[in-house]
Amino acid sequence: MDPHHPHYLIGDCLIHIFAFLTEDDLVIASHVCKDWHEAADTPWLWRRLCLQRWSFCNLAVLGSERERLSWKRYFLRRCHIEMKMTSGRSGGYTCKSLRGHTGRVVGLVYLQGSSAQHPDLWNSSATVCSASTDGTVRAWNIQNGELLWCSPVQSPLTEIVSDEQHDVVITADSTGLIKAWQIQTGQEVASFSTASPRCTLVQYNINNNWFLTVGTSQGSLCTLADSALTKTSSMMVCDTFKVNILLVSPDKKWIAAGTKDHDDLSPKVIYTESLTSPSEDEDPLCQSLPVTGCQAAVFIPTQPARLAIIHYKERSNNKALTVFDVSIKKTKYKSEIQVQQVESFPLTLNTRSSHILLEAKDSDCLVLSADQELWVYSLKGTLLASFNEHTMPISSMCLDSFRVVTASQDLSLRVLTWKNDRDSGLTLESRYHLLGGSHTMSRGFTHVACDYTSIVASVEGKDGKDVLKAYVFTS
Repeated sequence: MDPHHPHYLIGDCLIHIFAFLTEDDLVIASHVCKDWHEAADTPWLWRRLCLQRWSFCNLAVLGSERERLSWKRYFLRRCHIEMKMTSGRSGGYTCKSLRGHTGRVVGLVYLQGSSAQHPDLWNSSATVCSASTDGTVRAWNIQNGELLWCSPVQSPLTEIVSDEQHDVVITADSTGLIKAWQIQTGQEVASFSTASPRCTLVQYNINNNWFLTVGTSQGSLCTLADSALTKTSSMMVCDTFKVNILLVSPDKKWIAAGTKDHDDLSPKVIYTESLTSPSEDEDPLCQSLPVTGCQAAVFIPTQPARLAIIHYKERSNNKALTVFDVSIKKTKYKSEIQVQQVESFPLTLNTRSSHILLEAKDSDCLVLSADQELWVYSLKGTLLASFNEHTMPISSMCLDSFRVVTASQDLSLRVLTWKNDRDSGLTLESRYHLLGGSHTMSRGFTHVACDYTSIVASVEGKDGKDVLKAYVFTS
C-alpha cells in the first residue's frame, strides 16, 4: 500500500489482481478510475488473455507500422469477429453473388486471405480463384465481388489447386494439360501435357524447392519440378484405374496415392524424395498399405507421417477406419518403408455412396461425412459427436482451427465450431446455416472453402451457369 494514499493499491498489485479477472470484468474494472484504467490496459494482461484463448495469434499486425494497435484491441476485435462468425446473424456478414462462369465450377481456392493460423483482422481483402468447365480460371475480390482477371478459354477444366506460397494457381483440363497461372495478373507461367482426360493434383515445397505431383486416369503418378513444370519422374500406382486419392504428409516426406474405383486395390505410400530426386537405376520407393477398397484418406496435421484411411473390411461391405504410422528404415545397402498400424475401428456408415469426406483436426480428432450425416471421432474410435442436419447429401467440407463448414445439395451451408468439453474433450457444436439461393434456379452447393473471416461456395445453376456465393463476416 502507498502510505500517502492508503485507500489505493499501487500499480503492480492491481495488475497482479487483474490477472485473475475475465476479459469482461477487466473491461468493467477499467472504468472505475484512472489508476484502474491504466492497470487494466497493461499489454501483458491482454497478451496473456490472447495466448490463453488462441494458440495462434498473428503478431505481425501489432508491428510498428500499426502503432495504434495493441493486444487489447487485437483481443476485443477477434472476439467480436468470432462472435459474429459463431452467431451467423443477419447483419453480421455480407453475402455477394459472383457471376461470370458459363459452365460448372469444378473447384475453388483461396489465393490471398486471412488464414486460421495467422489471422490478419485488419485486412479482409481476400482473393479467391475458381475453375470451370467453361475453360476459364477467374480470380475474384470477394469483399466487393470484383472480377480481377479471367484466363483465356481452353478445354473444360477439371481440377484446380494453389501452391503453398500462393505465387501461382495450377489447373488441369479435360485433355490432361496442366497449366500454372501467375496469381496477380492471371498470366500463364508454364504448361505440361499428361495426355490424361482427368488428373488429380497435389503441390508441395521441399527445402524451398517447388514440386507438383499429378495422378492420372491411367493409374500413374507424374512429378513436375518448379513452376516451369519440368518432369522429374513417373511411376505406376494402380494400373489402369484413376488415381483419385492423392495427398502429401505434413513433413512432405510421403505421398499417399490410391483409387476409389476398385475394391480390391490397396493404396500406396511413396517416399517423396524418390519422386523428386529419382535414382537412374532404382524404382521409386513405394509400399502398399494392408487394406483394400480405399474410400478416403487424410494425414494427421500435427504428426509427421500418420495416415488415416477409410476402407472396406475384409469379406464384407462394411467400412473401417485404420490409422498407420509411416517411416523409412535405411541401411548401408538399401532403404525400405515401414508401415505400423496404430488404431483400427469399424464405422457404422449406412451408405453405399463412395462420396465419403475425411478431415483431421490436431492430433486426435477426425471428421467424416457421408450422405447427409457428419461424425466426429477420436483417433481411438470414440464417437464424440454426430449431426444429421442436412436434408440432402453433403458435397463438400472445409475445416480449420475455428470451425467446420459443410456444403450440401440442399442449398445450405452448415457452420459448426470447435469447443472443449470437460468430459469428452474436443468436439463440435452446431451453430447455424447459410442459404445459397432459390431451388427453382439452383441444384445445390458443390464446393466450399473458407479463411478466417469468410466462406466461399459454388452453387450449381440449373441453366448450367454456376455462381459463387461469398459470405464475409464484417468486423
